Amino acid sequence: MIDYTQFLPVHEVERMGKHELHVEVYRGNRNQGSGTTSISTPPPLLLVHGAYTGSWMWSKYIPHFVEHGWTCYAMNLRSHYRSRVMDMTRITVEDYLEDIREVLSLFNEPPILVGFSMGGILSQKVAETADLAGLIIIDTSISREVHDALPYPLADRIEPGIIMPAPLREENETIDETAEDIAFQRHYLQMESAKAFRTFSALCGAKGISIDGSLITCPGLVIKAVLSEDEEQRGRLTAKQLGASYVGLWGTTHTGLLVGQRYKEAVDVILEWLDSNYSGKKTG
Repeated sequence: MIDYTQFLPVHEVERMGKHELHVEVYRGNRNQGSGTTSISTPPPLLLVHGAYTGSWMWSKYIPHFVEHGWTCYAMNLRSHYRSRVMDMTRITVEDYLEDIREVLSLFNEPPILVGFSMGGILSQKVAETADLAGLIIIDTSISREVHDALPYPLADRIEPGIIMPAPLREENETIDETAEDIAFQRHYLQMESAKAFRTFSALCGAKGISIDGSLITCPGLVIKAVLSEDEEQRGRLTAKQLGASYVGLWGTTHTGLLVGQRYKEAVDVILEWLDSNYSGKKTG
C-alpha cells in the first residue's frame, strides 16, 4: 500500500478545545511554484473532510496548494482520525457544525472553506453565518432544496443502524482509482455517526439539511464527480443555490475525485479559481 500521507510537507499541529480536534497546518510556499501570486498574505484554506474519513483524505491535494502558496488547515471532526475518540453513537450534525466553527476561531482573517462530501453540506451550513473569504464545495452531499428538485431513487435508499460501519471497498480498480488508491482508503476508513447521516443524507431517507443560499455572499465554486445526467443536474442546482461557479468532471467517482488518478483535474480547477478570485497578477 502506498500511504500518501507520507508525502505531505512538514507541518504544524493544533489541538483544539475539549474534543481535542486535530488540525494540521501546512504553510504555503510564497517563493516557489509557477502559481505563486502577488498577494503577500492570501486567505488560508480550511479543509473539511467527509464522512468516514479525516485530514488524510486531502493528502494528494495539499502539496499542490502549498507549492502554489496557499496555507492549508486540514481539520478533523471529533472522533475522526487523530482527534479524540468519542462515542460515535451520540454525535450529531450539530456537533460537527460546532467543530468547524471552533476551528474557524483560529483565524484572524476570513478563510476559504473547502468541504468534501459530508464536509461539503456542513460547510454550506456554516457559510450561512460565518465570515468567509470563499467557499469551495467538492462532490457535496446535497441540500434539502436540491433533493426536493431532483430526488434520489427510492431504490438507492439505505437504512442506518446505531452507527455507520466503514464502507467496504473492494480491491478491484474503479474507472479512476487504482488498487493502491483503494488500499490507501481502506487503511484509514472508519465508522461514522448514524445520527449525523439521518440528518444530512437523502440516501438514508432524510429530508436533508436546508441551505439558504441568499445568506452566502462570498465567492463560491462547486465541483462535481459526474457519472450521469442526474448527477450533473444536482451539481448545477447546488451551484445555482449558492450563486457559485460550477465544474462537472465526467467519468470521475466520488472518492476518486480526491484520491484517484484524475484528482489533479480538480486541483487545477481549484487553483485556477483561486488565482482568478484572490491573486491578482502572478509573479512567477
